[in-house]
Amino acid sequence: MPRALVTGITGQDGLYLAELLLDKGYEVYGLIRGQNNPKTDLVRRTVPGVRLLTGDLTDLSSLIRAMAVADPDEVYNLGAISFVAYSWENAHLTTEVTGKGVLNMLEAVRLHGGDDVSGVRFYQASSSEMFGRVQEVPQRETTLLWPRSPYGVAKVYGHYMTINYRESYGMHASSGILFNHESPRRGVEFVTRKVSRAVARIALGLQDGLVLGNLDARRDWGFAGDYVEAMWRMLQQPEADDYVVATGHTHSIRELLDVAFAHVGVDDWSGLVRHDAALLRPAEVDVLVGDASKAREVLGWTPRVRFEELVTMMVDADLTEQKERAGRGGGDG
Repeated sequence: MPRALVTGITGQDGLYLAELLLDKGYEVYGLIRGQNNPKTDLVRRTVPGVRLLTGDLTDLSSLIRAMAVADPDEVYNLGAISFVAYSWENAHLTTEVTGKGVLNMLEAVRLHGGDDVSGVRFYQASSSEMFGRVQEVPQRETTLLWPRSPYGVAKVYGHYMTINYRESYGMHASSGILFNHESPRRGVEFVTRKVSRAVARIALGLQDGLVLGNLDARRDWGFAGDYVEAMWRMLQQPEADDYVVATGHTHSIRELLDVAFAHVGVDDWSGLVRHDAALLRPAEVDVLVGDASKAREVLGWTPRVRFEELVTMMVDADLTEQKERAGRGGGDG
């Protein structure tokens, strides 16, 4: 039975990846920060087969202990402070966790591997935010990185550190440069879930409107459940490498609103959405759209869920959740 250690197990990617690995017969260990982590129950409820370990990406000794207990064949480093807007508010913490946390995890894997450093395969969750002020469209693995947020800068550090450990020590260390990927499990602070949740609440009469920033921002959105399969496929390759994972299609926030509101029977949402300049990023990224040709050709990976399916899936999930909350007397939650 293969063994895997997943950091960031409480996030949407961690949960989908854990489900995938368990279905494939893995023994899965998940790293959780803090004994009273509020998302512990979510993990136990969603993926009860996962064994939880306490650890922190900023604490190398805790990662070494986790490696000793899990003794994994594969490590998936998904842990990060992943909300881009927050990274401007706390650039130092974002750097410690999202950047230097990668170094700590790589070092824990290297030390655990001993004389067989390539025996543990490592996956790093890199990000399309690394491209920032894009130097070519679409973006591919060789595109120059020009991050535009502290989050993006931290991800670039982790990305190059992963390449360095691969080249310096012979580690089987791969990076997935994932473009925006969403799901009903996405945190409510992210714009896709903010929209799907608000649309559901407006349709149910629980909310009057929605406040957003840049409605013209365009992203390459895919389904997180599809993208975790690409992660797994990377670690099954004989040689480690870096791969862009994307749909190759972009959509604007306005298109997101069109699909979401149309799904609940609202054709004109202009009176329901208000713009707030305070929600704009200090430095916006350009059009992010990925060229996933390499992932398609080498990994045999292609996305299955289309944009419209993704948005309606999220709205339906939020309709169900909000109806249940309202039924329990928590309609304003």
